[in-house]
Amino acid sequence: MEWYNSLNKPFLAPPSSVFAPVWTILYIMIALSLIFFLKGGMNKDKTAPLIFFIIQLALNFAWTPVFFGLQNIGLALIIIILMWLFTLLTVIFFFRHSKIASLLLIPYLVWISFAFYLNFGYFVLN
Repeated sequence: MEWYNSLNKPFLAPPSSVFAPVWTILYIMIALSLIFFLKGGMNKDKTAPLIFFIIQLALNFAWTPVFFGLQNIGLALIIIILMWLFTLLTVIFFFRHSKIASLLLIPYLVWISFAFYLNFGYFVLN
């Protein structure tokens, strides 16, 4: 965390204590979304939406080690852009199977948008 604390922070950067509770809530919503998706639209092909979901989740899990572990803000920025794109695709495709599953991902998409702002700010400022 010494490296992160030494960075010039974007204007709206929240205190570090905000991230754990926000991500806890978001991960619960992501899990519930997947459950509603898997239960909804039983006669429809779920392959593409499930692939989009897995890709966005893999990108989500990749971002932290790249940003904090490798301290590669630029690569983390690329990852978060792809994460946003695949999350948007997941929201759109989940909607066809379960509106609730899709709506549960909206706060996550908004948070990723904010995280993009932060990541971009760190990239520009550092």
